[in-house]
Amino acid sequence: MGSRGEELRRAGGGAGGLPGRSRQRQRRPGMGPAGGRGSTTARRSLQHLLLFLLFVGPFNCFASYSRATELFYSLNEGLPAGVLIGSLAHDLRLPTAGGQHPAAPQPPLSFTLASHGSGGQYVHLDNRSGELHTTAMEIDREALCMDSSEATIFEGAAAISSSPSSESCLLLLDVLVLPQEYFRLVKVKIAIRDVNDNAPRFPVPHIILSVPENAPVNTRLAIEHPALDPDVGTNGVQTYRLQDNYGVFTLDVEENESGERTPYLIVMGALDRETREEYVTVIVAEDGGSPPLVGSATLTIGISDINDNCPQFSDLQLNITLYGNSSLGTHVATVHAVDMDLGSNAEITYSYSQKVPQPSRELFHLDESTGIITLSSKVDGDTPRLHRLIILGNGPGCIPAVITVLVTIIKVMMRPPEVIPRFIANEVEGVVYIKELEPINTPIAFFTIKDPDEKYKVNCYLDGDGPFRLSPYKPYNNEYLLETTKHLDYETQQLYEISVVAWNSEGFHVNKVIKVQVLDDNDNSPVFSQQLIELSIEENNVPNAFLTKLHATDADSGERGQVSYFLGPDAPSYFSLDKATGVLTVSTQLDREEKERYRYTVKAVDSGFPPRESIATVTITVLDKNDNSPRFINKDFSFFVPENFPGYGEIGVISVTDADAGQNGWVALSVLNGSDIFVIDTGKGVLRAKASLDREQQSSYVLWIEAVDGGDPALSSTAKITILLLDINDNPPLVLFPQSNMSYLLVLPSTLPGSPITEVYAVDKDTGMNAVIAYSIIGRRGPRPESFRIDPKTGNITLEESLMQNDYGLYRLLVKVSDHGYPEPLHSTVMVNLFVNDTVSNESYIESLLRKEPDLSIEEKQPQISIEPTHKKIESASCMPTLVVLSIISLSSIALVTGMGIYICLRKGQKHHRADENLEVQIPLNGRINLHMLEKKPVEISNI
Repeated sequence: MGSRGEELRRAGGGAGGLPGRSRQRQRRPGMGPAGGRGSTTARRSLQHLLLFLLFVGPFNCFASYSRATELFYSLNEGLPAGVLIGSLAHDLRLPTAGGQHPAAPQPPLSFTLASHGSGGQYVHLDNRSGELHTTAMEIDREALCMDSSEATIFEGAAAISSSPSSESCLLLLDVLVLPQEYFRLVKVKIAIRDVNDNAPRFPVPHIILSVPENAPVNTRLAIEHPALDPDVGTNGVQTYRLQDNYGVFTLDVEENESGERTPYLIVMGALDRETREEYVTVIVAEDGGSPPLVGSATLTIGISDINDNCPQFSDLQLNITLYGNSSLGTHVATVHAVDMDLGSNAEITYSYSQKVPQPSRELFHLDESTGIITLSSKVDGDTPRLHRLIILGNGPGCIPAVITVLVTIIKVMMRPPEVIPRFIANEVEGVVYIKELEPINTPIAFFTIKDPDEKYKVNCYLDGDGPFRLSPYKPYNNEYLLETTKHLDYETQQLYEISVVAWNSEGFHVNKVIKVQVLDDNDNSPVFSQQLIELSIEENNVPNAFLTKLHATDADSGERGQVSYFLGPDAPSYFSLDKATGVLTVSTQLDREEKERYRYTVKAVDSGFPPRESIATVTITVLDKNDNSPRFINKDFSFFVPENFPGYGEIGVISVTDADAGQNGWVALSVLNGSDIFVIDTGKGVLRAKASLDREQQSSYVLWIEAVDGGDPALSSTAKITILLLDINDNPPLVLFPQSNMSYLLVLPSTLPGSPITEVYAVDKDTGMNAVIAYSIIGRRGPRPESFRIDPKTGNITLEESLMQNDYGLYRLLVKVSDHGYPEPLHSTVMVNLFVNDTVSNESYIESLLRKEPDLSIEEKQPQISIEPTHKKIESASCMPTLVVLSIISLSSIALVTGMGIYICLRKGQKHHRADENLEVQIPLNGRINLHMLEKKPVEISNI
């Protein structure tokens, strides 16, 4: 939240009083009198006022300046939208509605940015209240001010001011306050405070520093790439440290006048390049925020060489024997010194000591670069037999190393045998070149062996290892043929050095050294390091994911040994193999559920002619991730279960699958609602009810089943389960009227035949055919009991015949109320008592008759109704007559019910009229019960 700043007035004058107080208007130059125009100016629109100020601006600069105001606010960077920065009206103490003079009407204040610049997108100005709020454009101090120049950059009404060397970052706004009575230009400065939202960052990921090996302890070396942190102050870089200082380094930080901190590497111990030439560690920069943020880079400290080692010979003396008949240029010896330094510090030159006499210097040539000593002049009879050669190994700034070479010359009085080669194979400067694929017995050269003096017998033999043979070439004497005895293999050995030795009977030997260089042919195919390359990768991989790097070697040399890699024709197109590096990648995401295993071939081909290749097999196993939720085979399941189904019986099976594998594909099922009634087998998905279900209590259940897999995190899905209970005939009809077997009804003798007398009303809690009720009279007693009949459908009891005088008395009808349930209908019975008489004069007598057990003969006669039970089979002979009969019965029933309804209404009206006139009593069952008040529910018949 920005803090409200004090109002700072600029010097210059008369308009510096508080706005809102009454004060005399100033006459501005060039404008004329200003009095009497306050109310008109207050109602002037903003557009006209701005145009007016634009034209008169050059003439009223003093007045405008005198009424300019400056406000200062500050807030943190990165605040969300809607944060209050400050209220201009409050901080400028401008009047508001109902302020100092509530009686006088105050014109509404208006606050407007002079124009919209870049700073305006970060701040919202309420035109009426003058409140400044942050906008949805988040303020990033580093983006606003790091790249700004030292001076303030204005863009109309909004500007950004920063100083790279300081912590200040200002957002500048020019606000116009209207109407004219309170007009002023307000300069608003908003300081953006830094928060620690940036970690230190080195400009390069790898810093290389060189330290001479003779650097003394406490040597300080500046690290030229210090870490940068866009944050300022304590949020900037404060300290540096090394993850591993090896016991010989530490870091120090120096701060210059501008506040920049530079890390210095300090040497804390002795260094020796010959012991260790490089140290690799990590330099860590840490800022001062809370919590602190860090950045790091690799620091390689190279130890540069100095000339602190001198040349040294491994031997102090060499003893060499040289025959006096040796030819010019004969190799005598080679001296070699070693210097542990590098580069120019390790350069060694060889020279004779001044103690070596001049004849010896002339006889033996010393190569100053290689140290090779050769015979430079011919040995004659005057040449001394012993030569002591003192050779110096010279290094820069070093005392020379010394080695002594003693050369003993053996004088020869006769000429040695001669060995004259004539090469058949290609020969260059004593080196014979033969291809490795040449056949056995390939001739290399002829050698002629002879004695120059022709006095002695000369023999020769081949000295050295290798598949070569030197044999006499008959029929010529002293002619020998050098040839191969086996196939040459470049990959086994590339160079052979053999000697043809000739000696005479006096024991003099002559060697002719021959070097045989085997030339490479493309006789080797590339060889994979593994013939079967087994890989695995998790599904949903990133595109171009690395799989492996194939490696094949070819024993051939040069281009013949260069290997290129190719995918086999059976490889899918989304696998890529880099031809040169052998890096195998997959360009798309793999889905284990789509394909779990890939198998294809790769080829390694060399660059020989013709090229040779080898094949390896790549198998890739796609590892499972929990990326599939359990899936029900249906979103909605419906099960039809007969009521009174036994507890824990199987209602149905909920089938659910999960395309993932292993534990990710393991699914657990649970009931989200109704778990007190239902339970589900987690493994098999079998839904069961804990107790028997009663359709009459609840006809259906809606459950939600949740399937949760075994992944981490787990995925889930739900399905809706509807359980519909099928009715079974487990409820007999319930007689609602009459309510008692002891009740009776008065029937007047004057009742007309066909008139309804009463009714038996019953209900059945079952549904369908189980709730279809039929009424029948199964027992009768009375003067003429057949005078009454009951409607099997409605239960209405009507008078069949006219009542005579001898028909007076008590009639008792046993009514059977039966349903049409399957497999066996259920029934109830009720006694209907009818007293035929003009009046009821002796109720106690009637009640005594009712208490006696009636002597009734039971008529087991099935009531005839027109509704066929659904479980009976329809006759297959012909359906048409049945349909016609049912249609006629249905129409007749409708007409009959309609007619009886009209008749009952008329009869009830007549009964009420006669009750008023004759005071005749109709005694209902069990007290006074209005039959019409009973709830009669329509029976719904449905085939289930």
